[in-house]
Amino acid sequence: MMPPHRPPGRVLTGGRIVARVLLVWALTTGALLLLDRWLTGFAMTDWWQPPVAALLLGVLAGVVWPLLMRIALPIAFFTLGLGGFVVLGAGVLGIFLAIPGVEVTSFKTSVVVAVSMAGVAALISSLLALDEDELFFRRAARRRTGGEATPVPGVLFLQVDGLGHATAQRAVRDGTMPTLAAWLREGSHRLTSWHTDWSSQTGASVCGILHGSNHDVVGFRWYEKERDKVVSVSHPEDAALVEARHSDGGGLLAPDGAGRGNLFTGDARYVSLTMSSLAVVVPKGSRRTRRGRDRVGAGYYAYFANPVNALRTLAVSLVDVVRELVAAGRQRRADVRPRIDRGGLYPLARPGTTVIARDVVVAALIEDMLAGRPVAYADFLGYDEVAHHSGIERFDTLQVLRSIDQQIGRLWRATQLAPRPYHLVCLSDHGQTQGQAFAQRFGETIEELVGRLCGGPTAEAHRRGHRQRATEGWQVGAAIAEAASGPGLVARRLRDRVERAGSAEHTPRDTAGAPGKVARVAPGVVCVVSGHTAMVSFTDLAGRVPIEEIERRWPTLLPTLVDHPGVGFLLVHSTEFGPVVLGRDGLHRLDSGTVIGEDPLAPYGEHAARLVARTSTFPHCADVMINSRFDPTTEEASAFEPHVGSHGGLGGPQQRGFLLHPAGFAEPGEVVGAEHLHRVLRGWLTDLGHPDPRASSAPAQEPITTV
Repeated sequence: MMPPHRPPGRVLTGGRIVARVLLVWALTTGALLLLDRWLTGFAMTDWWQPPVAALLLGVLAGVVWPLLMRIALPIAFFTLGLGGFVVLGAGVLGIFLAIPGVEVTSFKTSVVVAVSMAGVAALISSLLALDEDELFFRRAARRRTGGEATPVPGVLFLQVDGLGHATAQRAVRDGTMPTLAAWLREGSHRLTSWHTDWSSQTGASVCGILHGSNHDVVGFRWYEKERDKVVSVSHPEDAALVEARHSDGGGLLAPDGAGRGNLFTGDARYVSLTMSSLAVVVPKGSRRTRRGRDRVGAGYYAYFANPVNALRTLAVSLVDVVRELVAAGRQRRADVRPRIDRGGLYPLARPGTTVIARDVVVAALIEDMLAGRPVAYADFLGYDEVAHHSGIERFDTLQVLRSIDQQIGRLWRATQLAPRPYHLVCLSDHGQTQGQAFAQRFGETIEELVGRLCGGPTAEAHRRGHRQRATEGWQVGAAIAEAASGPGLVARRLRDRVERAGSAEHTPRDTAGAPGKVARVAPGVVCVVSGHTAMVSFTDLAGRVPIEEIERRWPTLLPTLVDHPGVGFLLVHSTEFGPVVLGRDGLHRLDSGTVIGEDPLAPYGEHAARLVARTSTFPHCADVMINSRFDPTTEEASAFEPHVGSHGGLGGPQQRGFLLHPAGFAEPGEVVGAEHLHRVLRGWLTDLGHPDPRASSAPAQEPITTV
């Protein structure tokens, strides 16, 4: 294993630190003089008062403030750090009252001074090109109690959510990600790709990557018939349930690792902003020993210990809101397509992922390195969120990607201050495939379509237009059964069916596609959507309902779905032939590998048949699994959710995540599936000297600590 590549940049010497401190002190003194002239209710009458006040304010910000934030952390958390200025204002008032001759007429004035000085500090850092965290890193390094020096390198796994391999390549080439580009040019890292599971979304990918198993994670959300419940990994209790089903105590981050901003803990001891640890109720059978392990405010201390951060977060968040409004307006004026409505509360909610969560996660990772924790895994959500609304390579999406690259650069520089060497590995959980949303393109959501075909509330309005096809439509079960009599007859049936489909009249509904991710679309029928996959379950019928029963009860459902221009293929189960994939021009029997007509899985790559067959074995595989249609020419597909860039199924860039690793690591080869990727990452840790928790006989992991 080659030695870890040390990050570029200079570490400040003692003389340079003193020079910078003196310069900042002088500029802060000047700022106080300006406030004296500008601010009503604040006055300094003697020449010596501003420099003394500036010195004491520096001590307050650098020494007293971090200690106070231990107590005032709840205030900072619920106000995104702004409430902390009330505490800081009290400290400023105390300093001014302690200096003879300084006049402060009100507490409000002291708060204004505190905010102004934080703004001045941020401006000074920018003008002097200072890394605003550098001195804090050194203070934190001096006062840490853990983090003893060790020759075994630590590893930071940095996940850029939703960034596909092809987009990552272009971002490196075009200068959007200069940090990663510099690594590749220097030869310190290598860039490759990995192939996702059928369910190309964060729930399945991160569960497989962190815990080594994503069995039965059908989508981001799915229906469980025996419980009559929809599971969504974005809900804390559901995320905790999924983790309890897959955790064996030996996850990627066990036993002493850290998880930041993830869906699952990976059996880490130190977690923050982790969905599965926010659950109020711990699922039965979980290895957890406490409730609510991710306490409110966990991971925020390191960020808000610097009073400049709260003000910068607010300012950058406001800039991000303006950036979103400008980008949305530009798309409308230029009539950019595909696009979706980006109004409502979204512009205000967007900074939660693009700014606030990102900065807090980075601060927590820096503390992890200063504490010498062996491994950490963090998820940067901003690119995925903006790509959903704007597009995978639109200009404002790439701006978010550049900001993530800047944070990766900060982490790279921070490795200089850690007690152990650190390697950085960057990866994504999946990519995204762009296209016009299904409801926009076809005038109804997939839930409405399924409901109409199953006799739901909207069926009567469409009954006349579809009665002819219900009588003449292709019976899928019959075609499968007749395969034994020779492919010629089946092929003719397929051609006849396609000709009828081409002449069938389609009347789009004049309605907007509501988000409706979960809907009981007809009596006894549930349709759950997960990006480019939709799952239909028949709630009144136990177990996996076979195709023969579906055709008997809902004769128009399957023929209409396979004919639909927005549907790529269906997965159903036949009593006689097992799992079968159906498409417009052919079918694929997965158990035997028999293909009749054109293989419906051909546009989805060489691994599609194996990945779909695996999903068919899942206990909660839906009765009908629907994958969107992918156009290889345009690389577009219509997601079943109202997104521009989306994922969750097979087809195009969503299938290919990226993986950037140090050049000295063992080459991963072709990686197919998140479980395979877990084994690669675990192998790298083992090669570096990290013990494999599954290979030890140690007892179950200790309770998780939130820091």
